[in-house]
Amino acid sequence: MARMMIATYVMFIAYLHSSLSDDGHEMEEFLKREYSLTKPYQAIGVSGSSHWELMGDAMVTTDQVRLTPDMQSKQGAVWSRMPCHLKDWELQVHFKIHGQGKKNLNGDGLAVWYTKERMQKGPVFGNKDFFTGLGVFVDTYPNEEKHIEAQKKRYTPRTQRIFPYVLAMVGNGTISYDHERDGRPTEIGGCNAMVRNLKHDTFLFIRYVRRRLTVMIDIDGQHEWRDCLDIPGVRLPLGYYFGASAITGDLSDNHDLISMKLYQLTVLRSKQEEEDEEEVTIPSVDNMELHRNYYEGEGMSGIAIFFTVLFSMLGLFLLIVVGLVVYSHWNESRRKRFY
Repeated sequence: MARMMIATYVMFIAYLHSSLSDDGHEMEEFLKREYSLTKPYQAIGVSGSSHWELMGDAMVTTDQVRLTPDMQSKQGAVWSRMPCHLKDWELQVHFKIHGQGKKNLNGDGLAVWYTKERMQKGPVFGNKDFFTGLGVFVDTYPNEEKHIEAQKKRYTPRTQRIFPYVLAMVGNGTISYDHERDGRPTEIGGCNAMVRNLKHDTFLFIRYVRRRLTVMIDIDGQHEWRDCLDIPGVRLPLGYYFGASAITGDLSDNHDLISMKLYQLTVLRSKQEEEDEEEVTIPSVDNMELHRNYYEGEGMSGIAIFFTVLFSMLGLFLLIVVGLVVYSHWNESRRKRFY
């Protein structure tokens, strides 16, 4: 009987956990087929009635949408024709990156978009620069590291990243993606993700709920999500377009999109919360300067770190000495008053 009660309790907790969002609000999800891209890809076409549209070197096969082949100087994309007006949503992306190149001899990566603009070629993983909206990038080539090596400089363990690397950026139409620095100046969060040439499936999870952006990855073949970034205060307008793009340069890879499934999340809000929620017209991130300063701080050299620690220790030592001297004088004067 006790075992049955424990089992019932565990099942109840599991159900409760699955029905709550990250901040404890009750939530349900519904697949939105009109915003999803799955096999056999019948939603892709050139007619106005199709839901998705190809661009550049992208092509459809029976197994995937190949954004770029493993060839130099290619770029391709697939974009939704329908603007999305969902307030809370979750996007699950099944993708594959593979090619003949060895480690760090491949590139450049793919991106998943929720932006105001669509179907515009450019240098940011096959999309235009100065975009308006959200970009989540799977960057497979360390441009900044190679640039530093060419200058015969060295990374410190604190600044070096392991590639491939997943990062997110929110643009307002006036912010440029810094390709040479792998997007560090405008990154709001990220994680390393070894996704190339794997035999098992790889997935990217993007959730936007109550102005909180969460990105997770499933790349280990264990069917478990791993945290990548979780940022509150992300403000994205309604009516933007979903898409995916990829690009190759001197180095290349096959960038394949197997599916994109969009779920509408129904989060219960009080009437007061609905009234207090302002309409967002320009994408932004609250306290963006804090995120930017954190990632810019990664560039501090080993010498700078050494002197920072050294002077901090010297300052602490000086405070201790002054404190001991002051205490000694006070104690001496206190003793004299008793004689």
